[in-house]
Amino acid sequence: MNVDDSDRGHAIRTGGQATRVSGPRVLVAGASIAGPALAHWLRRRGAEVTVVERAPGLRSGGQAVDARGIAKEVIRRMGLDAAVRAACTDTAGAHTVDADGQVLETFRADDDGGDGFIAEIEILRGDLSQVLYDDTRDGVEYVFGDRIAGLAQDADGVEVVFAGGDRRRFDLVVGADGLHSELRAMVFGPHERFLRHLGHVLAFCSVPNEFGLDRWLLEYQDQESGRSALLRPIQDATRAMAMFSFASADFDVDHRDVAAQKVLLRERMAGLGWLTPDILAHLDDAPDFYLDQVAQVVMDRWSSGRVGLLGDAAFSSSPMSGQGTGLALVGAYLLAGELAAAGWDPEAGFGRYEARMRSFVEANQEIGRLNARSRDVAGPDAEPRPDFAGAWFTELVGRAINGVELPDYAGVPDSAAPGGSPTTSSVKP
Repeated sequence: MNVDDSDRGHAIRTGGQATRVSGPRVLVAGASIAGPALAHWLRRRGAEVTVVERAPGLRSGGQAVDARGIAKEVIRRMGLDAAVRAACTDTAGAHTVDADGQVLETFRADDDGGDGFIAEIEILRGDLSQVLYDDTRDGVEYVFGDRIAGLAQDADGVEVVFAGGDRRRFDLVVGADGLHSELRAMVFGPHERFLRHLGHVLAFCSVPNEFGLDRWLLEYQDQESGRSALLRPIQDATRAMAMFSFASADFDVDHRDVAAQKVLLRERMAGLGWLTPDILAHLDDAPDFYLDQVAQVVMDRWSSGRVGLLGDAAFSSSPMSGQGTGLALVGAYLLAGELAAAGWDPEAGFGRYEARMRSFVEANQEIGRLNARSRDVAGPDAEPRPDFAGAWFTELVGRAINGVELPDYAGVPDSAAPGGSPTTSSVKP
C-alpha cells in the first residue's frame, strides 16, 4: 500500500523512530528509486538515515524501468530478488508495428540472456519504489510532504532547514531527487549548467487496456516525423501503460505544469495514426501522467564538501539509455560502501565512489545519446543515424551493462551479513 497522502501539504513521517542507531546521520533527498536504494545500503553499513520527499506519498505508476547485468547482482545482494521479480510486468517481448498494426520486428525478453531490448527484470518505476520503501520503512525515517529549503555546511556537518520549518543537523546530505534536482541547484548551480537536452520529449500514462494487450509490448514509429506511440502490458491486466515520443529541438514547458504538457502532447501527436487517437482519448483521466524532456546530466563532480548526488540528479543517462535504474542501484551500493570504507569521511568516500562510477556512467550516457540520435528526423543537416550492427556497439553495450566492479567491502559493517554489526540488526535483510 502506498503511503497515505490524505494530509497533502503536511509532512508525514514513517519508520525509524524506534530503531535509531549511533552511526553517522545521513539525509537523503528523494524517495523514488535511488533514494530508498541508498537508504537500504547506508542503514546496513551502520548509518542513521532520513529520507525527505516533497511529494505527499510514494508516486505510483510511471514508465517501465529495467535492471540488467550488474544491477541484477545488486538486487540479489539487497535480498530483494524475489520481491522485485514478483512485481515485474511479466512482459514476454516487444513487437514493432506499422500504422496498420502489422508486425515488423520482434524482440523477446529472454534475448541476450535477459539483458536485451526488453529486459528480464522490467518493473514499473512506482512498483520498484514501493518494493524499496517496504524494505526500508522500519529502519529508516521517511518524511513525506517536505523538502530541503536551505543548508549550510561547516567542518563537522550540515545544518538543514526544511520547508516545513524544522531545522536539523546531519553529517552528510545526498541528493537523489531526480533530473530537476533542487538540491543540485542549491549547492552546485542552476539546472541549465548541467542539463543536456537530447532533442526529444517523452510522455507516459496508464490507460484502460481496451487494446487486447497480453504480455507483448507494441510500438509504432513514424520515421518521417520522429514520433512514436507505444503500449505495454502491466501486472493489472485491465490497464496498459502508454508512452509517446516526439522530436523537439528545445523544451520550455514547466515540468510541473501538467495541463500545459497535455496540450503540448495533443498538438504534437495530432495525425500520428495507428492507435494514437484511441490512447489520447483517455489522457484527461490518466492518474499518473508524466511528460519531460529527454535529457542527461553532465557534471565534473558529484559532490561538494559533505553534500553528494546520486542517480539522475548526478548523472542522468536519459530514458533512451534504458539504464537509469541500473545506474541508481549500482551507484547506491558503491556510494554507501565507499563512504563506510572511508570511515564516513566525505572527501575520500565521495571521491572513491565517483572514481568507480565515472566510466560506467559515461558508457551509459553514450548509449542514450546514440539511441536519441537514431530517432532524429532525417534532413540535410542531420547527423547520420548510428549503425548499431558493428562490434564497437556490442562492446559499448557490454561496458554499459557490466562495466563496473562491485567490491565485497570486506571489513565494512553489514547488518544483513552473518555476524553483521549488532547496531543495525533491526534492518531487514
